Amino acid sequence: MVIGTETDRGQWVAALVAAGYTVCGVNPLQASRYRERHGVSGAKSDTGDAHMLTDMVRTGSHQLRAVAGDSPDAGAVKVVARTHKTLIWERTRQVQRLRYQLREYFPAALEAFDDLDAPDALELLGKAPDPARAARLTRAQVSAALKRARRRNITDKATAIMAALRSPQLGQPPAVTAAYAVTARSLIAVITTLNEQVKVLEEQVGAHFGRHPDAEIYLSQPGIGPVPGARVLGEFGDDPGRYASGKARKNYAATSPSPARPARKRSSPPGSSATTGSPTRSCPRPCPPWAPRPAPAPSTTPNATTAQSTTLPSASSPTASSASCTDASRPAPPTTRQPPGHSRKTSLNLTSQLDI
Repeated sequence: MVIGTETDRGQWVAALVAAGYTVCGVNPLQASRYRERHGVSGAKSDTGDAHMLTDMVRTGSHQLRAVAGDSPDAGAVKVVARTHKTLIWERTRQVQRLRYQLREYFPAALEAFDDLDAPDALELLGKAPDPARAARLTRAQVSAALKRARRRNITDKATAIMAALRSPQLGQPPAVTAAYAVTARSLIAVITTLNEQVKVLEEQVGAHFGRHPDAEIYLSQPGIGPVPGARVLGEFGDDPGRYASGKARKNYAATSPSPARPARKRSSPPGSSATTGSPTRSCPRPCPPWAPRPAPAPSTTPNATTAQSTTLPSASSPTASSASCTDASRPAPPTTRQPPGHSRKTSLNLTSQLDI
């Protein structure tokens, strides 16, 4: 029996896998696209979704991926690695909100601090969240914050920060500035807490990943540390039968190279030096009827005399349009007999070129 669900984790899925059932976790977006194949109304119901998943598993189970039987250690690594990544995303979101708030009432702070999630920037902005208090910061306070953040070249950085905070800038009315300062201080507190929790979870990620038996294999790959290695292990899992080959693993990671079309071999145009051996190259496009073509280059050999070329008709004659592109391609008859084994150089018939 094959069971289709819109999730690949949870107690119910684990119980079904432990009971011996084959569970296919269907992505909700994939299920939505399959639903649109059979109806365009957009109406949804639990009964209809159950019927749709059943039909999807019945007819296309060979294209779905069954829930892997990962070990509990791999499951623990996956949980802490995903939570650590989610907290980093949340911190980035809060930093962007703080940046937007400062741009509205305190643009000098953006000039003073490059990284708003750095410990020194959060400490100084927490003490002085508005332009008036920031201008009253002393060099000792700024230097102490930089020293606690383990910054280098403290003197020059303190001078640059103080100059930026005290520079003239456009501002808001006092009441609006006070309101913005309250919201900025709240965001600073949230970012500070997120920084602490990100560090705590980073230690947990390293601890869980270090206890896994495959940790050495992941760490042996170039450019992979404990945190990236834990993420790779959590997403790929450690079920030995999940991937049939290395190509299947690449397909799951979407890094398998797509089959490229074979390079089209460019053929030399008729009448060029690559086909006729002549040092002069003819026009690669079909010759128009009114354009006279030069005679082919005479073939010269050390043991033979020069062959005479055929004289072209005049371009002013009524038949010059057809004779110029046809007769010019015919090789001139040699006046002397060529020595044995000599291959006389000839030009291709330009009539075929006109057909092309």
